[in-house]
Amino acid sequence: MPNDGRQFVRYAFYKVDPQWRGLDSQVRAAHRKEFAAVVDEFSGQMMILSYGLMGTRGDADFGLWTISDNLDRFQSFATGIFSTGIGPYLTTPHSYFAMTRKSVYTDKHQHASQEGTRLTIQPKGSKYLFVYPFVKTREWYLLPQVERQEMMNSHIAIGHKYPSVKINTTYSFGLDDQDFVVSFESDEPGDFLDLVMELRETQTSMYTVRDTPIFTCTSMDIEEALASVGG
Repeated sequence: MPNDGRQFVRYAFYKVDPQWRGLDSQVRAAHRKEFAAVVDEFSGQMMILSYGLMGTRGDADFGLWTISDNLDRFQSFATGIFSTGIGPYLTTPHSYFAMTRKSVYTDKHQHASQEGTRLTIQPKGSKYLFVYPFVKTREWYLLPQVERQEMMNSHIAIGHKYPSVKINTTYSFGLDDQDFVVSFESDEPGDFLDLVMELRETQTSMYTVRDTPIFTCTSMDIEEALASVGG
């Protein structure tokens, strides 16, 4: 199902049943390789980035960031994952689905690699990824465009103060339960923390309904991510 150049994006977070850790080590190793083979197979059709969450979340052990211009591939990939040996031990406590589109607020903020003007995701390859769903109040959307733009100008200017943090904004209107899914790539978690603290003081924060749960993810290949669970 091709579209107009925009991409579909999914952030899926998985929990591994503790009983999996009790399986024989050779069985777990075989499960890891089988899972990695499915990821490798679909990597030729879609972009797949894997992350570990052990030590940062209690309700998710690893995550997959998947990007494609074809919606049907997401279902095929999910079917492939749950058909592996580790499949019966997996649940998906959190999953967020969205699409790319151009931002209506960035026309006056053009610069190299401007995130808001692109229709395609270009991961930076940072060590850490921070992900959360985002919902704004209905009052925000009823404000005149000029008022929203003025507030967003300040919001964007603060973001430019933290060049080590790259934002990826995707849109979920009508596709999932939130308005947006935002992710931030950085090698410096402290820079992201400082950015979020400063953004809390902007007017735009008054129009936030929900911006949780938040996931702190560490980039690693999928076998490494599964091994970090205890396998």
